[in-house]
Amino acid sequence: MIKPKDSEEFIYQQKQIRDEDTECASTSYNDGVSLMEQGKLDEAIGAFNDAIENSGRMFEAYVNLGYIYFKQGDLERVVYANQQAIEIEPRYARGYANLGFAYLQMLRTEEAIKALVIAIELNPEIIQAYSNLTNAYLQNDEIEKAIETGEKMVALAPEFALGLNNLASAYYNKGDYAKAIENLDKAVELGFEPHPEFIKALEPHR
Repeated sequence: MIKPKDSEEFIYQQKQIRDEDTECASTSYNDGVSLMEQGKLDEAIGAFNDAIENSGRMFEAYVNLGYIYFKQGDLERVVYANQQAIEIEPRYARGYANLGFAYLQMLRTEEAIKALVIAIELNPEIIQAYSNLTNAYLQNDEIEKAIETGEKMVALAPEFALGLNNLASAYYNKGDYAKAIENLDKAVELGFEPHPEFIKALEPHR
């Protein structure tokens, strides 16, 4: 007959298992980061998956998986990985920002806007989220919202050249060519190389 375990002994054993799992997860996660930095992406995927299996809270591993999947051109998996990250940690702004960027690339514009708005609400300092949201509003023909978002972005990061270019595009779509030229020229001064067609389109308005 199996003797019932003392409750304190059982709790101690469960804590030991949990601590071992946490340690294994951290080791696998750190291995994944190292492999990712070395460009060994397939091996990094394995390490991050091991970390996830050993910890129910390893949302950072999902975010890094999303980055790898983006590098591999697999946007569906980028979406899945970041959805898992924000399910674990609903206030993780970067997960929403990454999700919004993936949706934007997939032309799932409404979903991109929703995710990016949440990202900015959670962390108003994620500048790239403003840039992507500006583009998402442009995709959705919401020009005034694109300009409003772009202006907030350049107020926060006046030397963010890509953001200035995107704001210039928003003003161009509104027909405010003076503002478009002003922002594009600032972007160029900061070293940004605009699309040649955009430069050509603005030439008659200079």
